[in-house]
Amino acid sequence: MSDVVVPTVTAPFRATITPPGSKSLTNRALVLAALADGRCTLRNALFAEDTEVMIDCLNRLGFAPQVDRAAHTIAVEGRGGEIPAAGAELFCGNSGTTIRFVAALCSVGRGTFTLDGIPRMRQRPIGGLVDILKNLGVRINYKEAVGLPPIEVLADELPGGFMRYGSEQSSQFLSAVLMAAPYARNEVRVELVGQQTSWPYVAMTMQLMDAFHHTPELVRDPQGNPKEVIVPRGKYTAVDYAIEPDASNATYFLAAAAMHEGAKVTVEGLGKRSLQGDVGFADVLHQMGAEMVFGSDFITMRGARQLNGIEVDLLDMPDTAQTLAVVALFARGETVIRGLHTLKLKETDRLLALATELRKLGAEVEAGDDYLAITPPEKITPAAIATYDDHRMAMSFAIAGTKVEGVVIRDAECVNKTYPNYFTDLRNVLAGR
Repeated sequence: MSDVVVPTVTAPFRATITPPGSKSLTNRALVLAALADGRCTLRNALFAEDTEVMIDCLNRLGFAPQVDRAAHTIAVEGRGGEIPAAGAELFCGNSGTTIRFVAALCSVGRGTFTLDGIPRMRQRPIGGLVDILKNLGVRINYKEAVGLPPIEVLADELPGGFMRYGSEQSSQFLSAVLMAAPYARNEVRVELVGQQTSWPYVAMTMQLMDAFHHTPELVRDPQGNPKEVIVPRGKYTAVDYAIEPDASNATYFLAAAAMHEGAKVTVEGLGKRSLQGDVGFADVLHQMGAEMVFGSDFITMRGARQLNGIEVDLLDMPDTAQTLAVVALFARGETVIRGLHTLKLKETDRLLALATELRKLGAEVEAGDDYLAITPPEKITPAAIATYDDHRMAMSFAIAGTKVEGVVIRDAECVNKTYPNYFTDLRNVLAGR
């Protein structure tokens, strides 16, 4: 599947789809299940590169997850805060959630744990997490370059205590520590300083902790902004947990519907009750002119005759930026996307990659450290799109191919990171199946 030519739509389509389970929730739930007291079963779990490396890490740590890929279930026998292995070499691929969450998980145990990944992972900052863990009493070292993987955790249980947390490069640093915090020797209190990056992901982490029956306390200031998180000592309870579909991956199908007049797509399993902040992308499409119905557990998007450019801050849902950037090609007027400072630190430098590939298609693009301004061309120029080994580059630019004949997605197998069957599902949706 090296290159994929996306079929161009010639007639309105109507489809219903349930994307695979959320990567963010699957990897969080795997960590919580390993820490829980007893056997947990995770249903509708995602099986993709990011979750497979997490499963492998849990195996190397001695948890031996029982995997049923056909049934999309994973059973984990939690050890109540104990890490069975007294040390391990842990390969995390290019999965940011894995290396960050597992580093904090290892800090609960005893022994020497080394965490590494592919060459791109060694370019992705982890210093924010290392500093947090050091502030909580963990011995942790860089094996090579300061601030970057690989890292070595010299664990002797997690001491815990008080720390301050500013607006770091990834909300996953805070999520990682919060999940491990109940097993610290001392109560963990985190003072939140300044505007938080991707706060909905932290909120999702705390909601998931609550589902495993250990609830952190969130203190807000008089304006309602998060001010402090307090995690009391305790244990997670074993649960049977159903993982909701991936909201980030749902954005591509919602966008495809919005861009085609007369099209209609319903995404099932996501809605007002969703834990994932990225469901808010549906409202962005609605603001551009698409018709939307937002139910408790479904989202329906109907295509507009004309979408309009928008100015929007995606600080709380940066994984939707690439989808919006492609939709902007087909809107009337300029689209300005702000809140993008974390995109440089993802699977690739997404700001640079987006600007480069949008220009191939004829767009005028102004790119800053924190924003993109996109002016669509009068006519799209068909092009072969480089994907930079980034699943979201492939999935988002595929949507352009549904409108313009001749768009080729290079090295399309990178979608295996979170959605191996993406192109099959996209074709089925476009065919109305």
